[in-house]
Amino acid sequence: MSLFRKPQPLAVLVVRDAPDVVAGLRRALETAPDAERPGLERALALAEESAGRSDAELRGRWVRQRLDAVGYEGPADSVEAIKNLRQAEPGLSLRQAVTYAKETAATEA
Repeated sequence: MSLFRKPQPLAVLVVRDAPDVVAGLRRALETAPDAERPGLERALALAEESAGRSDAELRGRWVRQRLDAVGYEGPADSVEAIKNLRQAEPGLSLRQAVTYAKETAATEA
C-alpha cells in the first residue's frame, strides 16, 4: 500500500434520525389519550431499540439486504458474498466491500 494514497471513504452512510423520532414519540406520549398510549409506548420501545444499534450493525443489515436481494444465503464474508455485493452495488470498491462483509459477518456471529 502506498503512503501517498488517500484513504477511501466508506460508501454507506448511516443516517441517525432515531433520536429525533424517539423525542417526538415521547412528546406525543405525554399528551396522548389513554386509547393511544399502548401503541405509542410500543412505537417508542421500537424506536429506542433502533437508536441503540451501532453503525456497523446498520451497515451489516444493509449488506445482508443486498445479498438477500441477489439470492445469496451463505456467509457474508466469503469471496462469493463480496462478489455478489459488488455486483449488487457497482459503486463499492473491493476494499469497501471487504470491510462491509467483515462487519456483517461479525454482527451475524
